[in-house]
Amino acid sequence: MLTTAVSKIRFRDPQVEMAHGAGGKASRRLIDGLFAPILFGSTPAPLGDAAHVNINGACVALTTDSFVVRPLRFPGGSIGELAVNGTVNDLAVSGARAQALVVSYVLEAGLATEILEAEVRAMAAAAKAAGVVIAGGDTKVVEHGKADQMYITTSGIGHLIPGLSISPAAVRCGDKILLSGPIGDHGITILLARGELDLEADLRSDTRSVLPLVEALANAVGAAVHWMRDPTRGGVATSLNELAHDCGLGILLSEERIPIRDEVRGACELLGLDALHIANEGQFLAVVAAEQAEAALAALHAMPGGREAAVIGEVSEQPAGSVLVTTLYGGSRIVDMLVGDPLPRIC
Repeated sequence: MLTTAVSKIRFRDPQVEMAHGAGGKASRRLIDGLFAPILFGSTPAPLGDAAHVNINGACVALTTDSFVVRPLRFPGGSIGELAVNGTVNDLAVSGARAQALVVSYVLEAGLATEILEAEVRAMAAAAKAAGVVIAGGDTKVVEHGKADQMYITTSGIGHLIPGLSISPAAVRCGDKILLSGPIGDHGITILLARGELDLEADLRSDTRSVLPLVEALANAVGAAVHWMRDPTRGGVATSLNELAHDCGLGILLSEERIPIRDEVRGACELLGLDALHIANEGQFLAVVAAEQAEAALAALHAMPGGREAAVIGEVSEQPAGSVLVTTLYGGSRIVDMLVGDPLPRIC
């Protein structure tokens, strides 16, 4: 008689809250405490942006993501474009080039056809720009008031980029941390588009495919790239805290080296937010061997959209499992994962 071990569930929150979808501490608690032990077993591997699956000797990358952004359209992009770029980027930072996507629409009864058509066209244009095929999909319609106009889920499959092997286990002390460009543009743009903040700023979402930048990095330094992540929900701080947790090392950042626009900095100061927690949709982090960091940075600077890339820190033995930021004034502070959900429904 076969028996199946029942994994112990550690998730004790009495109900799901908005914070559980924000990509921060509550999200990690839900994933590590409920989803992972049931779906992946008692000792799951560190979770990344995509899964690598071996099918009859061929290794492919798979990922899926849902998009519930409000409003549907915003300066610099829309939910249709975001759904393609987000999935392509999840594959890219796992070391894979997207080949095909499938898409699922959940539509609210009463949605204007012109709004739906605009997002389908935005998705088609983004897929063409990213060089990925939309191979199929599904559509469901729910009652008026049940879906806030439209939700989109995209799943992608891709082949591995030669020369890349991405894993927290590959990260070593002394490795340098690269950031592809300014942080916080997407999250603050969405906030301003809602009209909830009396602040004028010339900001646009940074939504784009980062695949060309990732491929440039792979071509320049290959196996020297040890880890990558696109810091979407929860921002740079959450992504790097997850890395510190998974590799058991410390992350040291220099605040003055982190590219950030004045408009984003001002909005964060006004709202009491940390820009390191604000979502991005067109940037990525990379951990690169120290001896190849300058070559990696030069490769990014040479690419369209990569001129503001910067080395923002390094990996260290201490503080183990944490992220430490040296401030503009010479002090230092520990930056934790995002707590709560200060900017819900941003992607």
